[in-house]
Amino acid sequence: MRNVERLSSVKSELLDIFMSMNVAEHEQRSRSAAQRNLRARRGIELHQEFKQLERDIADLDDETH
Repeated sequence: MRNVERLSSVKSELLDIFMSMNVAEHEQRSRSAAQRNLRARRGIELHQEFKQLERDIADLDDETH
């Protein structure tokens, strides 16, 4: 009976380790996804800012002529 208890305990520990690894991997994937989303959003914002600057400069150029 003692071996059965020990085996059950080892199985439980292995399951806990496995679940902890899955949680850590999920958290890392979530952080990476959030960083990618932030970079993409900032890239879009920069693109829009540059387009607006181009329009503003074109408007200034039109006003001087």
